Amino acid sequence: MTEKLASAKVELASHDEHGEVRRSNTITLLSDIMLTRMHKLVNPLAGIAKDGLMRQVERFATDKDLLDILPLLQKGAYVAQAAVPLAEIEELDPDELEGLQHELTHRWAHPFALYATVFVCSIGAAVQGWDQTGSNGANLTFPVEFGIASGSSRDNWLIGLVNAAPYISSAILGCWLSDPFNDLLGRRGATFMAAVFCILTPIGGALSQNWHQLLVTRLLMGFGMGLKAATIPMYAAENSPAVIRGALVMGWQMWTAFGIFLGFAANLVVYRVGKIAWRLQIGSAFIPAVPLALLVFFCPESPRWLMKKNRYRNAFESLCRLRKHRIQAARDLYYVHAQLVIEYEMAAASTYAIRLRELVTVPRIRRSAIAALVVFMGQQFCGMNIIAFYSSTVFVQAGASEHTALLTSLGYGVINFAFAIPAIFLIDRFGRRSLLLSTFPHMAWTLLAAGFCFYIPESSKAHVGMIAFFIYAFTALYSVGQGPVAFVYSAEAFPLSHREIGNSWAVSATFALSSALSLTFPLMLSKFTATGAFGFYAGMNLFVFILMFLFVPDTSGYTLEELDYVFAVPTRRFISYQVSKVLPWALRRYLFFRRGEHLEPLYRFERSDQHGSGCYTERKIEPGSKISSVA
Repeated sequence: MTEKLASAKVELASHDEHGEVRRSNTITLLSDIMLTRMHKLVNPLAGIAKDGLMRQVERFATDKDLLDILPLLQKGAYVAQAAVPLAEIEELDPDELEGLQHELTHRWAHPFALYATVFVCSIGAAVQGWDQTGSNGANLTFPVEFGIASGSSRDNWLIGLVNAAPYISSAILGCWLSDPFNDLLGRRGATFMAAVFCILTPIGGALSQNWHQLLVTRLLMGFGMGLKAATIPMYAAENSPAVIRGALVMGWQMWTAFGIFLGFAANLVVYRVGKIAWRLQIGSAFIPAVPLALLVFFCPESPRWLMKKNRYRNAFESLCRLRKHRIQAARDLYYVHAQLVIEYEMAAASTYAIRLRELVTVPRIRRSAIAALVVFMGQQFCGMNIIAFYSSTVFVQAGASEHTALLTSLGYGVINFAFAIPAIFLIDRFGRRSLLLSTFPHMAWTLLAAGFCFYIPESSKAHVGMIAFFIYAFTALYSVGQGPVAFVYSAEAFPLSHREIGNSWAVSATFALSSALSLTFPLMLSKFTATGAFGFYAGMNLFVFILMFLFVPDTSGYTLEELDYVFAVPTRRFISYQVSKVLPWALRRYLFFRRGEHLEPLYRFERSDQHGSGCYTERKIEPGSKISSVA
């Protein structure tokens, strides 16, 4: 089988006269091999003789007009093949060898352009955080300004509608249009368009004269927020090396938390200015969008998007800015190309409608969509965004003054940001799945405890203090676990052929849930009281924990292309493994303290050598109860 696969890989690397991938019957063979029961999977370059690989690279360089760097590409391809240890590759000069070895031993040593790109992307997240907290503070006063503060069901629905408006339009329009915008304009162009909307609409909201105008401006804001949220994490993921991709992409959540903190701080600063306070609270959300619009075109474009557009020269130049050494850029260019050839062959020519349908009909993509949806369900149903929108309202209902409520909410913002920082070092070390499963049970009981603290007499100083304490504890757990994982997971789970529309689907789903919860929370608060509302979300935390246990595989440590192999495991087999292997092991280890218990692995990845960026020789994914040896 290995010999047949090597032959298939050589054929797959050919191109037509236009430089486009030539479709062939070999993909049927490869697809069948990938989906065999034992899921024996290999580096797309493994098994090819050195001379054959060099000829293959020469054809590639000719097709892509890269003959001037042919020797570098050939060395990069040989490094990516990982057939022998780095030190045994005679073609590498000392500087190239040192650069590759340095990459393995210094995981954080990357060029300024990479970190600058992630920083600029992260600024975009602050827009969303600031908007959430701007409306949080404005909820105390804008209903009075517009005559919808009577407490009636109608007025509660209207307040919820104004708060939910950006997420309604994001879910319906903004996220779904990110696919054509990204395809046409690239990651940078789509981000710029989103930034423009996020500059103009908060200013428009601040100038509105009635709740109808405020609603319209927030609906328009949702287009920019949806486009931005579906694009930026994907852009950061495609530019980041696998070994620290989670830490870099989670900058989205960390800077969302920072935006929440800044928004609460702005609420306090303008609290005493009078009737226009709510206008300043809503309008100030435009501030972080300005540097995003100004700086995004100074960042390198996504190499994967450029390769998708057959702009390989530009992709190599972009990789040179994102990697320390040109040999790393050459290696990644050819390795990603080899993976994408397979991926495109499997995807087949498709339209927007076909790609949308394939989110359900293609098993590998469907598993990604389900997993991403479950993770985003956790983000909404855990109750965190409700606190971000309505914490000031909740604290006022608990008996605090408006100033105390805003001050206590600022503490929530500080905790949210501060505890996002440790997640930078945990998300790749412990994995996405582990962070989720280890935090959700604790989020459930802390939220439940916060709800029961409303029974403490209001005359007691402990009343507001204990409510705030458990909300802070809940927030800290969220910021370490669910917070940083959601957008990272969605940005990396889908194959490139469906990454825009898949990420659009996932982010659209979370915004739809967010809008529904924001819309209904004022009514829930009035009908259930805060204790009932918090108890509801505590129960939802446990429900989502079960879904994550059954449907969410880990994605840490693999290149974006290698995740095709992880999601090739059938859902039934994955669930069977979790129930029959992981659950008994967890009970023995954590309930009965049998620390020596060994967990039989679901995936066994055999690697003879690591040459950076996820280039490995041979892998085997083995779902089921038996682990057999690698052939």
